[in-house]
Amino acid sequence: MNFKSASQQVAIAMRQAKSTFRHESLQDSKSIQEFLKAITKGMGKGKLEFSDEGGQIIMTPEGLLNFKLTAVKDDNSNRLDIKISWQQDGPEEQNRTLKIGGE
Repeated sequence: MNFKSASQQVAIAMRQAKSTFRHESLQDSKSIQEFLKAITKGMGKGKLEFSDEGGQIIMTPEGLLNFKLTAVKDDNSNRLDIKISWQQDGPEEQNRTLKIGGE
């Protein structure tokens, strides 16, 4: 049987916490360019900060990142989706040791 200490339980709860930030607004193409430049600069520094009146989120991209781009053109409707995702490994996850018991 394996019991976890209180600090390990807190660390697990923190890993399971989910924070979401969403912003939607009508912008001109020049403003979108500035947003994309800011994202590029943040990626280069390893820290992305997003905020508006509704909330904020700080992310730290590192290691290998998954990049997905989707472009759709349908009559007069156009859409461009850019998705970047990565796994945030904490120190405990990086140094985990597999234990297998059997009788």
